[in-house]
Amino acid sequence: MHPRLLRTFLAVVRHRNITRAAREVHLAQSSVSDQVQSLESELGVALFTRSRQGLDLTTAGEALKPYAEEILQLAEEARIAVEARTGTTAATVMVGALETIATVKLPQWLAAFRGDHPEIGLRLKIAGSNVLLRQLEEGDIDVAFCFDKGGLDERLARRTISAEPLVLVASAENATASGQGDLAALAAMRFVVTETGCVYRHLFDTAFAETGMATPKLAAEVGSIGAIASLVATGIGMGLVPRLAVAEALDRGEIVELPWPGPAQAASLVMIWRRRRVQPPALKLLLAAAGETFAPVRSAGDRPRHAVSSLS
Repeated sequence: MHPRLLRTFLAVVRHRNITRAAREVHLAQSSVSDQVQSLESELGVALFTRSRQGLDLTTAGEALKPYAEEILQLAEEARIAVEARTGTTAATVMVGALETIATVKLPQWLAAFRGDHPEIGLRLKIAGSNVLLRQLEEGDIDVAFCFDKGGLDERLARRTISAEPLVLVASAENATASGQGDLAALAAMRFVVTETGCVYRHLFDTAFAETGMATPKLAAEVGSIGAIASLVATGIGMGLVPRLAVAEALDRGEIVELPWPGPAQAASLVMIWRRRRVQPPALKLLLAAAGETFAPVRSAGDRPRHAVSSLS
């Protein structure tokens, strides 16, 4: 079984569609079909059946899938082991990150890393947490920077590189409209949040769950963390987000930070990569540099900027 055929087979498994698989592996649709048929002829069994949802794996296809993944992983690790033995670091590292992290945390660090290692190329992909994890598993990126949601696949390794404070934010008008609040008062207010499934929504829900109180009512659900600061500034509702996501809006005075009436909350910023017997030398250098360099925007114990004591 040639690795090329197995790579095409797994692309079809992921997409359940010949056309989309062909785009992934940069082949014509006819070539993808031919490669699947060649693999089926070699094994003497059908690997896919057609359904309304697309191509489904047969029992034989299900049996082949984990072996195909392992064979390709071993082939990659063999190449990496040779590079490591020869001391080769010239390569391109594919970095994935949430948009906020890519904008706030990575630019200066990536520039400094590139200056220290000009032989290493860098490519940055921006996506949501679920997409980043899938891209890691499929080998589309080498390392992902995102906030920790837990429940990580055992094939992936994780390292916490900073604890980013969660901050309670409101418009200046709402912040001064009422008196001192507490957790009970806070839970009765409306909030602007990201959509269910997003890591920022997970952080929001977890923060309130840890207080033992029900999640407050929502003023709006948005598809981007960047939209939260803008909507909060209009007075539509409050927000509870990592400080780095709204740092610029706070500095401009568009929104204000309020004291959280409970234990300080923080989000763990993690980098995640695939476990291997031998890591690519270029990736190994990048992982080491990230572990030594990152620090939070401000520690959770620092005094909030633009802080006021009232809650809307």
